[in-house]
Amino acid sequence: MKALLLENIHPAAVEYLEGRGYDVDLRAGSMSEDELVAALPGVQLLGIRSNTNVTARVLDAAPDLLAVGCFCIGTNQVDLTAAAERGIGVFNAPYSNTRSVVELVIAEIIALARRLPEKTQRMHDGIWDKSAKGSHEVRGRTLGIVGYGNIGTQLSTVAEAMGMNVVFYDTADRPAHGTARRLRSLDALLAESDVVSLHVDGRPGNAGFFGAAEFAKMKPRAMFINASRGMVVDYDALRENVLSGHIAGAAVDVFPAEPKKQGDPFDSVLRGLDNVILTPHIGGSTQEAQEEIGGFVAEKLARFALEGSTALSVNLPEVQPGELTPGHRIGFLHHNVAGVLAELNAAFADAGDNVVAQHLSTRDRLGYVVTDASEPLTTEAVETLRRSEHCVWVRTW
Repeated sequence: MKALLLENIHPAAVEYLEGRGYDVDLRAGSMSEDELVAALPGVQLLGIRSNTNVTARVLDAAPDLLAVGCFCIGTNQVDLTAAAERGIGVFNAPYSNTRSVVELVIAEIIALARRLPEKTQRMHDGIWDKSAKGSHEVRGRTLGIVGYGNIGTQLSTVAEAMGMNVVFYDTADRPAHGTARRLRSLDALLAESDVVSLHVDGRPGNAGFFGAAEFAKMKPRAMFINASRGMVVDYDALRENVLSGHIAGAAVDVFPAEPKKQGDPFDSVLRGLDNVILTPHIGGSTQEAQEEIGGFVAEKLARFALEGSTALSVNLPEVQPGELTPGHRIGFLHHNVAGVLAELNAAFADAGDNVVAQHLSTRDRLGYVVTDASEPLTTEAVETLRRSEHCVWVRTW
């Protein structure tokens, strides 16, 4: 069994997978589409972060691939529909690096309010600039959070503990934490906030979400932070607003196009601007977060491949079966149509095999059922299920 892990995934993932019997190939950088096509034959598990795109073409060229692990929060770099159609599970770490991102944003809020990027650069340039001009406390200021999910809600709690007022906007109906106030429109949030922090996902509809019109609606001398996705912001518009003085400072951790590997050159229209913090997509890059992500995603991959569990899969029906008795479990991924469960149970009945436990779930056009039986299902019965017009795959453990 072989696993390919790209983009400097934490050694905790290697240790876990090797402990479950996998031969792990760990690479430092990401791979292009052509490189993946060449590398994936013979690979059962693929681990990536945000810089590797897994397209339908890549999946077509990976006949042995069982699952893809995104060792990060986002999964928009994977064609989830194409993976589901091929029965390839996709897993991520939606919670493991939340605190790390929140702490980075808090640090950036304080640094921008105190104009630390400029102060430290002038000290390095040999200039003593001891002045309070443009420097402010964050206590009593209003933080506007756009996207109130796992990161947004924890940021809300920590910011409030620092004495900030918190308002938020989200298209989903999410409850407020603490004394935070939900605003019914993005415009209302922009008009009220001293700091705007984006925490939206990477769905295609969010491309270009924040541009010149939105910057114009922000309070004069407000600050802007993007630690979500690079493609949601028009950085040319941000540059213009920083240069004009309308935006007092900005911090950006994500970019529309990012270097593929460590040490590659980086360029941006935001380089060289005063009071602008640029970081290389490190929101979740703490040792604590990466170790947690490594173990978490590796476990999900191995449990899917070796036990049939799809718990926390982002594209397959979620089924979490009980303890495995080797040789007695069968997983049946199928098209979600009426009568398939009866077809499956008929195969057990015809083989004289008693069903001990059964776990079933559906998602969109797929259904997934895991059955534990008193005896291993016969080869003939398994082949009968594989020949079903509704079968995506059948696996036994």
